[in-house]
Amino acid sequence: MLGTTALGIATESGRLTTRPLIDPFGRAITYLRVSVTDRCDFRCVYCMAEDMTFLPKSEVLSLEEIDRLASAFIRRGTRKLRLTGGEPLVRRGIDDLVKSLGRHLKSGALEELTLTSNGSQMARHAETLFAAGLRRVNISLDTLDAARFARITRWGRLPQVLDGIAAAAAAGLKVKLNTVALAHENAEELVDIMQFAARGGHDLTLIETMPMGEISEDRMDQYLPLSVVRRQLEQRFTLIDLPHRTGGPARYVRVEELGLQLGFITPLTHNFCESCNRVRLTATGQLFMCLGQEDKADLRAVVRQFGNDDKALDAALDEAIARKPKGHDFMIERRGAKPAVSRHMSMTGG
Repeated sequence: MLGTTALGIATESGRLTTRPLIDPFGRAITYLRVSVTDRCDFRCVYCMAEDMTFLPKSEVLSLEEIDRLASAFIRRGTRKLRLTGGEPLVRRGIDDLVKSLGRHLKSGALEELTLTSNGSQMARHAETLFAAGLRRVNISLDTLDAARFARITRWGRLPQVLDGIAAAAAAGLKVKLNTVALAHENAEELVDIMQFAARGGHDLTLIETMPMGEISEDRMDQYLPLSVVRRQLEQRFTLIDLPHRTGGPARYVRVEELGLQLGFITPLTHNFCESCNRVRLTATGQLFMCLGQEDKADLRAVVRQFGNDDKALDAALDEAIARKPKGHDFMIERRGAKPAVSRHMSMTGG
């Protein structure tokens, strides 16, 4: 029996492999992050160099190829799918892709479809994304100061992002704000950002800078351990540890005085590998079994060589997940050291 997706992809309900993807350490792979583009309209100082060279179109997966690969993961047990970039909302046809993938929400095969954005294009897309089935978005916000925002993002404008956050909330999307903690930029502003999030009814996650890709600054100058931030917050607020998990690496607390759910992502001071259920698919179809290591599997070659052969794709998925490591290699040891991972975050997907 054939059906058609929003992208016009023919789908067949037949006897396909639904065996879960289990890594060598017994962890079920239930969370897939997909980068739909390496391009971004910002040049954040902790993420990429100002003068970036992006991929030619021929190397980037088509929307149909992204749908096919994501659907194969969902068939094999993925329950949460996050679209990332670069900035995913600069990818032409992104609304159609979300609508197409939304069929897995309707069938019950997928529990959640989410998206991470810098917020710059959110005002134009929020209502369409909600109509397509999206219910939650992550939006980056590293400062509430316009001049500092321009300095951190290089090309960004704060009012545009604040409008995007407001538009997402107005459309019915649950907004979680992501803030990268930067020692000499926003360390003194983190409480202000927490209060902003609480006033808007948004959750907030603080993130340590990740040593990925060559940038123009030394990450030792940027690095702010969140263990230090938490100790400072505990002098002012009551932090209650929560068992809550969203499928990602964050550990959560409730800030009693603000009524705020606050997350900490700490790849350096406290790694999050022991329960890792995630893999990442780049815009070129390279599957990274670990964000913090270089090993990858070329799924683009499989779909382009074997077309709709699900046996070939399933075999490639099995082989890749069998190589998933126990943990990452992130560390910041000394000034001037090369990053632990040479590729930029925008290449892998944020």
